[in-house]
Amino acid sequence: MIHPTAIVDPGAELGSGVQVGPYAVIGAGVQIDDGSSIGAHAVICGATSIGKENRIFHFASIGEDPQDKKYKGEPTRLVIGDRNTIREFCTLNRGTSQDQGITRIGDDNWIMAYVHVAHDCQIGNDNVLANNTTLAGHVRVGHHSVLGGFAGAHQYCQIGSYAFLGMYSGLTRDVPSYCMVSGRPAVPKGVNAEGLRRHGFTAEQIRNIRRAYRTLYRSGLKLQEALEQIESDLARQPELEEFVTSIRASSRSIVR
Repeated sequence: MIHPTAIVDPGAELGSGVQVGPYAVIGAGVQIDDGSSIGAHAVICGATSIGKENRIFHFASIGEDPQDKKYKGEPTRLVIGDRNTIREFCTLNRGTSQDQGITRIGDDNWIMAYVHVAHDCQIGNDNVLANNTTLAGHVRVGHHSVLGGFAGAHQYCQIGSYAFLGMYSGLTRDVPSYCMVSGRPAVPKGVNAEGLRRHGFTAEQIRNIRRAYRTLYRSGLKLQEALEQIESDLARQPELEEFVTSIRASSRSIVR
C-alpha cells in the first residue's frame, strides 16, 4: 500500500490499510490510523496525528511548522480526526506555545483545494471549507458550518455552528451560530435556514431562531438586553441555547 517512490520515515506509525501515493513524504513522529490514504507528493511532518479513513490528496502540506515569527521550535502538534477529506494544496500547520500547542481538526470535514488552516485553529465536525478559505491563527469553527470560497477569518475569530460565510467574506468579528454573513468586512445577512433544514431542524425551530435573530439585530435593543430577552425563551425553545452560547463566548465581539 506504500508506493516505492514514497519516503516514509522509520519513526512514522501507519495503521492497517493506509495507502501512500507516489513521491509522498511521511516524517518521523507522524501517526496515521487505519484506512487513510495519502496522495502523490503530499508531505506530512511534525508531531501529526491523523485518524481513520481520511483522504489527503496530492501536494497537501500537513503538520508543518506554524507560520508565526514567535515560534522557536517548541514541541507542538496537529491532530486530525476521522473521515476528513483534505484536497489538493491544502496547508494545515501545527500549533504554538502561545495557545494550547495544538491545531485540531475534528471529524467528517470537507476541506477543498488550497485551504489554509493556520496554527492553533480549532475546527469541529462536518464543516465545509470551500476552495481558498484562509483561517488565520487561533480561529475556532463549530460544527456543520459552510465557509465559502476565498473566505478569510482574522486571528482569534470564532465561527459558530450551522453558520454560513459567503464567498470572499472577510471576517474580523465573531459569527453567532445559525447566522449567514458576507462582505468585506463581513456583516450579518440573516439565518442559515437552508443549512438548518438540511440538518433536521423543524420549521417551528427555524421560526424561533429567526425570531431570536430579529431580536438581536433588528429590535434596536442593546446586546445585553437582546440576550436577556432571548434567554427568557430558552425553556420553551432549547434550540436557542446554541445561539446564545456562541454569542456569550465571543471574544472579538459579534458581527453587527
